[in-house]
Amino acid sequence: MPTSGTRIEGLGYEAPVERITLPVRGMSCASCVSRVAKALTSVPGVISAEVNLASERAQVVLVPGQVTPGDLRRAVAAQGYEIPEAQ
Repeated sequence: MPTSGTRIEGLGYEAPVERITLPVRGMSCASCVSRVAKALTSVPGVISAEVNLASERAQVVLVPGQVTPGDLRRAVAAQGYEIPEAQ
């Protein structure tokens, strides 16, 4: 199923997007990376997520105003991983 950003672009418009980098704790293997990426992309408003095990970071592309940091934290926590609070 296409994301909202893909559908908008398919109509010839540009969708405003925001790119953020988040630390992710608790990953130990490639399966972990896959589970975190799937959890992030399941959040409405998230267009894509790339997760890197070595850097323990996720690059997330989202539609501004549709996703909160709490939404992302809850989705990742439901899979047994953690996005720490900003300090």
